[in-house]
Amino acid sequence: MSAVKKLISFDKGIAHELEVVASALQLTQREVVERALDFYFDHTDTLVARKISDDVVFGKEGVRDADDVFAELGLE
Repeated sequence: MSAVKKLISFDKGIAHELEVVASALQLTQREVVERALDFYFDHTDTLVARKISDDVVFGKEGVRDADDVFAELGLE
């Protein structure tokens, strides 16, 4: 996977904790941040899925039959 550089700033306390955790786990700070973000994104995926499901249940979001969508797109 190719890398993309991002410049981010941390609160001093968070920066220090990142240093401590990376050292304790013998990982780079980059690896700790990447793992933390992967974990967080997995968690938020669940939250988003739950919100969409709730929106469908409460009629805020519609659902269409896949066969109808395929037919409309000419993908039968």
